[in-house]
Amino acid sequence: MFEKIDNLLKKLNEYRPLTEGEIKRLRDEFLIDFTYNSNAIEGNTLTLQETALVLQEGITIDEKPLKEHLEAIGHKEAFFYIEKLVKEKTPLSENIIKDIHSIVLMDKPQDRGKYRRIPVTILGAVHEPPEPYLVPVLMEQLINEYNKEMKDKHIIEKVALFHLKFEAIHPFVDGNGRTGRLIMNFELMKEGYPPINIKFKDRKRYYNCFTDFHLNNSNPQMLTEMIKEYVEEELERYISVLEMANDFNND
Repeated sequence: MFEKIDNLLKKLNEYRPLTEGEIKRLRDEFLIDFTYNSNAIEGNTLTLQETALVLQEGITIDEKPLKEHLEAIGHKEAFFYIEKLVKEKTPLSENIIKDIHSIVLMDKPQDRGKYRRIPVTILGAVHEPPEPYLVPVLMEQLINEYNKEMKDKHIIEKVALFHLKFEAIHPFVDGNGRTGRLIMNFELMKEGYPPINIKFKDRKRYYNCFTDFHLNNSNPQMLTEMIKEYVEEELERYISVLEMANDFNND
């Protein structure tokens, strides 16, 4: 199932690395797109162009709430944070998750990095998140399961299963989706994969993955397939950029 992805990663690793300037350009383009899509999935109304203006130029968009500007800035800073953790090969832990959430939730200082203390419902979901008193226990179990019981699974399947279970616990009052997608990229990047960007236009398929998981005996197959497609797409994009850069150098 993952043979194509493994071969693409091997091919990517065979290329001469890009310069720091080239990497920064690719990263900045990805980050704007990722921030726009991840926030849009959660209801943020900044357009892709407006997100770019906020992140690159520090411009305030007229008639758009401060909350939406802070969501864009917080998401960008959280991505920078996970990049730093990737370089340090930091293992996933509850503290790391709380730190990521704390940066993401820049607009709500009172809730940053704190597990929820109230019950929540997810509109349209077939699954009811657990009562708040269960959240710390379930999060500890999930991290242990990820680091031990899931360790022999392919990273694509591991991050899919973790993401589905993390969102089912819904440990925070707000910011669960953005935090969860950042954790997904944190784990992929540690394994040498490029980060992925689940698109706003694909949100219905993305939501259906959670429904399918809860209706089909916790089978992560649907989200695994979706993540696999996104990873393949990113690997092929990076390889094409590297091929172009290498061809240019060889001319």
